[in-house]
Amino acid sequence: MALPQDGHRYEIVNGELIDMGNSGALHGYVCSLLLTALASYSLSNKLGAIFDSSTAFTMKNGNKRSPDISFFAKERLQGITELPTGFLDGAPDLAVEVLSPGNTVEEIHDKLVEYFENGTRLAWIIHPNEHYILAYRCAQEPDRLLKSIDSLDGEEVVPGFTLPVADLFQGLSF
Repeated sequence: MALPQDGHRYEIVNGELIDMGNSGALHGYVCSLLLTALASYSLSNKLGAIFDSSTAFTMKNGNKRSPDISFFAKERLQGITELPTGFLDGAPDLAVEVLSPGNTVEEIHDKLVEYFENGTRLAWIIHPNEHYILAYRCAQEPDRLLKSIDSLDGEEVVPGFTLPVADLFQGLSF
């Protein structure tokens, strides 16, 4: 909670403060489109809570991780009537990372390992420049490669949620 207020996003990894920097317009646009769709669906169906990238979660090892988009199922929030001003313990049920040019394979792999070790049941890694999404049910390898002709599926984590992948990669049309 005492992180610098300089407009950057930070994670605490193995005791070190990692400046996640700022993301570009394409990254923010894809995140906003998916966050809006997930939040609308989740709220209208009372499935759980959606968080943006400014929300950090405390992992078992003390690391603070901030996926670009997070979903916590209502079952994991039982007994909570108001969200804390601090961090939630554990990784979200759904963790979404939208890749930026600076992301490395090792960095994303380390995040996936940590997410799944801390409660994540589904992860989506979105490649906005290449127009595809990798869906993971464990950190070792993706379950599915989703292209523009496919749809995202919330499976049992966000039951009933679907979104055409092409909707995330649409150009501006106004």
